[in-house]
Amino acid sequence: MKKDTGVYPRPDIDTAGTQVVSHAGTVLLTETITRVGLDRALSLALTRWRPRLAVHDPAKVLLDLALCLAVGGDCLADVAVLRAEPRVFGLVASDPTVSRTIDRLARDATAALAAIDTARAAARARAWTFAGDHAPDHRIDAGSPLVIDVDATLVTAHSDKEGAAPTFKRGFGHHPLWAFVDHGAAGTGEPLAALLRPGNAGSNTAADHLTVIRAALRQLPSYRAGHRPGRKILVRVDGAGATHELLDWLHTQRLSYSVGFGLTQPLVDQLAALPAGDWQTAYNAGGEPRPGAWVIEATGLMSLTGWPAGMRVIVRKERPHPGAQLRLTDPDGHRYTAFATNTRPGGPGRQLADLELRHRRRARAEDRIRAAKDTGLRNLPLHELDQNRIWQAVVALACEITAWTQLLAFTEHPPGGGNRNDSGYGSSPCPPTPPATPAASCCTCPPTHPGPASPSTPSPGFARSPSPAEPHPPVPTTQEPDRTRGTRRPERPRPNCHTRRTEYPPQHRPAPMSIKPASPHERSGLASRQQRRTQRWATSLARSIRPTNPRVWPNWPPPRLTPCKASPQATPSTSRMRSTSRPSATSAPTSTSSGHRLSPSSLTDVPDAGQ
Repeated sequence: MKKDTGVYPRPDIDTAGTQVVSHAGTVLLTETITRVGLDRALSLALTRWRPRLAVHDPAKVLLDLALCLAVGGDCLADVAVLRAEPRVFGLVASDPTVSRTIDRLARDATAALAAIDTARAAARARAWTFAGDHAPDHRIDAGSPLVIDVDATLVTAHSDKEGAAPTFKRGFGHHPLWAFVDHGAAGTGEPLAALLRPGNAGSNTAADHLTVIRAALRQLPSYRAGHRPGRKILVRVDGAGATHELLDWLHTQRLSYSVGFGLTQPLVDQLAALPAGDWQTAYNAGGEPRPGAWVIEATGLMSLTGWPAGMRVIVRKERPHPGAQLRLTDPDGHRYTAFATNTRPGGPGRQLADLELRHRRRARAEDRIRAAKDTGLRNLPLHELDQNRIWQAVVALACEITAWTQLLAFTEHPPGGGNRNDSGYGSSPCPPTPPATPAASCCTCPPTHPGPASPSTPSPGFARSPSPAEPHPPVPTTQEPDRTRGTRRPERPRPNCHTRRTEYPPQHRPAPMSIKPASPHERSGLASRQQRRTQRWATSLARSIRPTNPRVWPNWPPPRLTPCKASPQATPSTSRMRSTSRPSATSAPTSTSSGHRLSPSSLTDVPDAGQ
């Protein structure tokens, strides 16, 4: 194992070995952290929060939590997944140390979050430099600007936490506001800034939008204090951003914007009366003309007094898909939506249909929020508001590490939506399998492909191990029955409304047990009583169980147990029983609890309860 200058070890990858380490694919994430310098920048920024003689760096604790969220965790205790693999993740702090670190940062949450944001901005600049032509800010201008999406979501609180309040959807929790940078149609999105708000925070609060947008601009590598970003930065917001304060500030900063805009009923009626020739065909998601959708500019049909100069209003009219809910005010069965923008007409990509498609792609922010919820935002696990603010920053770190890994490692293949199911689980962890023999390397799962290898065509160097959707079939073990204490009843799965009945493959079906009747020499003593008790239990069990799956129980029901006399022709060649005594035609038959007499040949037909 080689030690790198970062906080994570660098294991050797050997494709010839047989040893498999759990979550070995996460080495790709740790390598990304080291390459972009996030560990060093974060350690330097959080120096004042590290106590003297402390073993664990607060930066390492936060990065471990971020990796834990990237591979499937959702609380502080899930860092144990990393602690179990010290060869991959190094020394991981204990649960009390992790809790104390979060509490220490939460005592001065504002300063701690500012330090974390400084480290994130430095790492982002380095990551975008390494990305080159694939960087989001590569050759941006007013015609193809860098897009920042701002959107809010609701996080349900299942207990009384600080800052939780009733929401407008009649829930209870928080109402965070996030800002993402868009990487393109097939790419992921990086979270730039996040503001944790109470659940009753307004959707169109201009002060919150300004706070998040300012923090997002400071995260860009091209940001310079005291300079306005210009039209090469586009801010997209839904209808919650259509406020005078927000649009006036965007106008003063010379930022491009595309904001949802509301329509009045008189304006909708006026638009419905326009001739069909005034409307232009809209585009679908692929940039092709879409039948049943049209766009038009309504700037000259409405008074924009008090709004920023140069603002344009573009309206889209479409026939909703079958089953969509229409409003009572929608005329002629068409739905009307509008947005405001300050992009001037003329030039490539500035037609009405192009601008409307650009604004409609703001829906990608919903995918980014879904990915953030899958990476730990769905449940705020701590009680205090400042503690959950630190947790939200850790969630942003996890999303950024995943996005940078996709941006730097998978340049030839467009990355997925950015959630951990597409990137974290797909490109990082591999199912744990106990090692068969010691190997010289500690990892034999090289992260060379963004997705897991197909079971039918395994890639070279990957040990064959079952995926979560392909569990090991249960293999019941067949044991020789104890002649002294009898045999235990094999456990049979009991399906209910929440579980499925276990299907045993033919090669794994339990073999029938042989039940030995008691001999005349064993009728006295403890052993004889135990054997008779076992025989009575087996006979009653065979008569009472009624399995319902013929595939699992093909030889059911058993032969009818009828009273019969001992057959003098019964020989070991005609029965499958095992007996330590010499077979004799005069052997006494075994009595059952029901008073019937069973012959040795009839006892051999009793199947096993687990068959």
